[in-house]
Amino acid sequence: MWRWSLHKKVERDPRKSPALVRILLRELEKAESEDLRHVIIPLLHTLMYVLTKATGITEELYQRTYTFCTRLLTLPTPYCTVALDYAIRLKTETAVPGTLYQRMVIAEQNLMNELYPYQERVFLFVDPELVSASVCSALLLEIEAAQVQQTPEACMRHVVSHALQAALGGACQAGALHRKLQASPRRSLERYFHAVVAAVEQMASEATPSRAGHLERLEEIYCSLLGPAAATRGRCGGDPLQDRPPSTPLPSPYITFHLWTDEEQLWKELVLFLRPRSQLHLSANLEALDLQGFQPDQEWARVSVLSTDSGIERDLPSGADELPAPSIPEGEHAGLQRKGGIKKRVWPPDFLMPGSWDGPPGLHQRTGRPSGDGELLPGVSRLHTARVLVLGDDRMLGRLAQAYHRLRKRETQKFCLTPRLSLQLYYIPVLAPEEPVASRQPKLGELAAFLGRMDPWYESTVNTLCPAIHKLAEMPPSLDTSRTVDPFILDVITYYVRMGTQPIYFQIYTVKIFFGDLSQDPAEDIFLTELKVKVQDSKFPREGCSPRRRGAAEGPGAELSLCYQKALLSHRPREVTISLRATGLVLKAIPASDTEVSGAPHRPSTAAPVTDHTCLNVSVTEVTKSSNLAGRSFSTMTNTFRAANIQIQSQDQRLLTLLLDKDNRRTFRDVVRFEVAPCPEPCSRVQKSRESWVNSHGQKEMEMTKAKPKPLLMPINTFSGIVQ
Repeated sequence: MWRWSLHKKVERDPRKSPALVRILLRELEKAESEDLRHVIIPLLHTLMYVLTKATGITEELYQRTYTFCTRLLTLPTPYCTVALDYAIRLKTETAVPGTLYQRMVIAEQNLMNELYPYQERVFLFVDPELVSASVCSALLLEIEAAQVQQTPEACMRHVVSHALQAALGGACQAGALHRKLQASPRRSLERYFHAVVAAVEQMASEATPSRAGHLERLEEIYCSLLGPAAATRGRCGGDPLQDRPPSTPLPSPYITFHLWTDEEQLWKELVLFLRPRSQLHLSANLEALDLQGFQPDQEWARVSVLSTDSGIERDLPSGADELPAPSIPEGEHAGLQRKGGIKKRVWPPDFLMPGSWDGPPGLHQRTGRPSGDGELLPGVSRLHTARVLVLGDDRMLGRLAQAYHRLRKRETQKFCLTPRLSLQLYYIPVLAPEEPVASRQPKLGELAAFLGRMDPWYESTVNTLCPAIHKLAEMPPSLDTSRTVDPFILDVITYYVRMGTQPIYFQIYTVKIFFGDLSQDPAEDIFLTELKVKVQDSKFPREGCSPRRRGAAEGPGAELSLCYQKALLSHRPREVTISLRATGLVLKAIPASDTEVSGAPHRPSTAAPVTDHTCLNVSVTEVTKSSNLAGRSFSTMTNTFRAANIQIQSQDQRLLTLLLDKDNRRTFRDVVRFEVAPCPEPCSRVQKSRESWVNSHGQKEMEMTKAKPKPLLMPINTFSGIVQ
């Protein structure tokens, strides 16, 4: 709430921006001197958000903020990671004020411009079976109410006004400029918009941008807007008609609301986002993308075909391939030539991006800084950023993990989305309001609680949003559209998707399930948070089994055989096999407390995340038998251990029931055996490597060893990642 109030002060009265920046800088320097690291990242995010929205910030304040960020580079992650990102942005913003605001609005509102062609979109997914209809309708109404006023013309006015005020400062007549832009027709407005964008982007792309040169170019645009009377900046210091200059708001990003009812819905929306605006049909166009349509997984397998092609062009039948170029003599063309061994992938003509979409060379898709991760393939840039935000509990995250796994698996067959799309995942917990927090959080909010423990700013900003969402759903809808309201929930969502840039990676686990009915094929699924095992009362028939001896007491539960690989810090393989009687098991992939962080998913410092230590926390409710004078009695006790993978089989004809990610819709019954292991990255393959060693005779020998495939990790963005 304090952060939201601070940003609203900047938006309502831009003249307070320099004072607020000085206060935040003072608090940051105080936290640095007193070693209060837990408040550095929240204050730094708040300061950068203010600097992005504000105008009239002096060069001295920009320089102080940049110097502070450079001092944070000596700290460990995540402090140095966040500080480096902001230091690079501040270097451009200091020389060319207004760059961050302009790029953010252009990308989020999809204002097409050749000099900055990047586009972003927020996809808000809600499962109607997990979130109430009142919450869905309240969120949809708030999003629509905010976006009604965010027309392309209004966003272009904001860009022009903010760029001129940020560059000219107090010499800009903000009121007159605002009235002039409001009265300008669309064609004139577009001309001013493209002129301002060209001036800012061309100066920002220079190796040593000059603030004086940038100021001179924007002065020309300013004078062309307000006429020759605005030529002398000394006479333009104030606006006689208005004491308080009109605010230039930062529009919320373009958000699309989706009820998640289809398994392939996420992939469909991402494909439509990549399509040019002239092609927005779902029917036949998606088939033309060469993306395998919407076929199920079993049709993704590649089919081996016996080739009879000799590889020599003259052996080809007439018309089988391209016609020879007319400039090449036919005798020379018929000579022995080798056909290319690797066939180039030909993209459909309607999917090829225009040349202007490739963007400036080396320009980052969001920050505009020089970076190599913007281009994965030659000539292909990630110009689109999809920010997928899911609302719900752990069951919704399990569904997101399924969609993410299918998307990654599809990309192994048709490499279409990955080169052009940057996928960012976000999560806001929305839990049932009727249950108390004390009993609800361990059930369906474990991942949200883990994110809150790892990132305190996520805990205070996002995890506290759930009560406000339910309160919004209980309020009656307002029919007065003329009254301007402050959409608190939408503002928090906007702040999260903009500033939450540090992901925490979670291991996805695959489970292979074998049923008691031998005619039923084994099933395979994945889970993200939890797998729960219960013992059924029914048994499966087994041929040749001897009847139980009369008088033998059958205890509760089932006889289970467990074979698992211990999770060791040394990564040495150590298998353990045990048999016991148990009434149930719970396999958790999310640690329950801070003491288990060493075995938790984590955010690596490298660009390609590599998990150093992933493990399952297995809790077994074991049945123990004791004898006394009254007879035999049974008691239960819970044993916990950590495993990298595990295989469990029922030994006494008892059937098992599996529940994945706490979702009753993902229940498997009549199970006799199942295997759980880290889900491998579909794009990776098992690679062989050579290891040299010296035998007992002193001779060097080589041995082939198989390297494990990369595990599939699902990132969820937070504000700082894991704070140590």
